[in-house]
Amino acid sequence: MHYDLIIVGAGIIGTAVANEYATRHPGRKIALIDKSDQISSHQSGRNSGVIHAGVYYPPGSLKARYCRQGLEDTFAFCQDNDLPAEQCGKLIVATSEDERERLATLYDRCEQNDLQPEMVTARKITQMEPHIRGVEAVFVRHSGITDYQTIARCMLAKAKEKVQLELCTGSEVTGIDEQDKQVVVTLQHYGESTRVTGQQLICCAGVHADALIRMQGLPCDFQIMPFKGEYYRLHTRFDQITQRLIYPVPDPAMPFLGVHLTKMVGGFTTVGPNAVLATGREAYSWKDTSVKDVLDMAGYAGLWKLLWRYRRSVMSELRSSASKRYYASLIQRYCPAVTEHDFAPFRPGIRAQAVRTDGSLVSDFLFTASARTLHVGNAPSPAATSAMPIARAILERADTL
Repeated sequence: MHYDLIIVGAGIIGTAVANEYATRHPGRKIALIDKSDQISSHQSGRNSGVIHAGVYYPPGSLKARYCRQGLEDTFAFCQDNDLPAEQCGKLIVATSEDERERLATLYDRCEQNDLQPEMVTARKITQMEPHIRGVEAVFVRHSGITDYQTIARCMLAKAKEKVQLELCTGSEVTGIDEQDKQVVVTLQHYGESTRVTGQQLICCAGVHADALIRMQGLPCDFQIMPFKGEYYRLHTRFDQITQRLIYPVPDPAMPFLGVHLTKMVGGFTTVGPNAVLATGREAYSWKDTSVKDVLDMAGYAGLWKLLWRYRRSVMSELRSSASKRYYASLIQRYCPAVTEHDFAPFRPGIRAQAVRTDGSLVSDFLFTASARTLHVGNAPSPAATSAMPIARAILERADTL
């Protein structure tokens, strides 16, 4: 069957693209393809559900712009469709004088990104959150929580109301052939090879983004590295331990935000994530290890340069993965009541992070385009928050192809 648009990847960005395209072009035909058996089963369904405000991103960057707009879009979409969401706010807590200095920098960044931050004293931290301790904090009232898998399902349902949409799950892309008048996508569907054709192709493939770019023969100067984030759910007696999201002050020498307390829309609390290199693009546990992925990663010089550059962070993250006691100690810096005995298993997630050959992280959203195709090459956090603005930007680009 021939489609007006083929979308690869049925996560939060892929479903947002489908819904936006359906709104702009009602009555057309879309094929939405995903190699998993259900939509949003990877990054979109395994994150912490935080609606980010744009605290950490350089002013003027795509992350800052899309996140700020995406925050408003996400809350509005949830309200309009009666989906779970709460604008609970976020406290970023400094626990030492060194962190207090870095907190001041974050406060300035929040002001530049139009977030109206509030500086909070040690005494007020305890008044706001009795279980939290710190020397100072920044309160960002815009941040919130939701369930992105539920949002993705809703966007898919809304798209189906406006266009002829075929959802092709369990379908792995094995070939992309861009021709003068169409794009031919070869799929492996439960052991059987099939082909679909379309006027345009948009790939929102997350952890497989670089593989599809290379499969099409387009230039790609990065490789996706899968970083596994390990979470725990706190004991039920901690379900209401905070009324807000609680984050540490990030260490500029480390590439991720640190272990935080997350109030979930389900009424419970999680801690996490750390960030350790996964043994496969979809390796949520050791049994999911992919020898091919491990060999591909090991043969990439950029990975070794990255690990050496952040060697202190690497050792700390590995230690947090191996020791619940150490993991708990990271939380106890700002929440002394939590111990490793309060941890219960919770789903891990994998962050798809683009790494260049020089070992640098691709920090912003990244797109690769040809005459009839557009690939979302790098879309780490806050991609879920930013999904709707990203979708609009993708389709604005696609309209010019």
